[in-house]
Amino acid sequence: QVQLVESGGRLVQAGGSLRLSCAASGRTFSSYAMGWFRQAPGKEREFVAAISRGGGSTYYADSVKGRFTISRDNAKNTVYLQMNSLKPDDTAVYYCAAATDRLRPTTSSDYNYWGQGTQVTVSS
Repeated sequence: QVQLVESGGRLVQAGGSLRLSCAASGRTFSSYAMGWFRQAPGKEREFVAAISRGGGSTYYADSVKGRFTISRDNAKNTVYLQMNSLKPDDTAVYYCAAATDRLRPTTSSDYNYWGQGTQVTVSS
């Protein structure tokens, strides 16, 4: 019912900034809570950030608090992840996800739709 397409991933030096975007298809974007997850090679997928339907509540992994900011623009059917002070350990494929109902923000299995990911590489 909804398709998600991530963009913005690239190679960036440590300490730099990057903004990821996730564009959603359809007219139901405002009814979905949205999240960002990431997965590095050989590692399990991990929660990064999430935002409620109206944008009033946000959640962050401890590893990114103070550095990353999630936001959404429902008029544009887009969710963003602003990443500052990037570290090499942030290197991963970043995935956008949508949830159709109430959820546990940090739990990947509670999300119904997933994008295909965008690669973020942070060099030393």
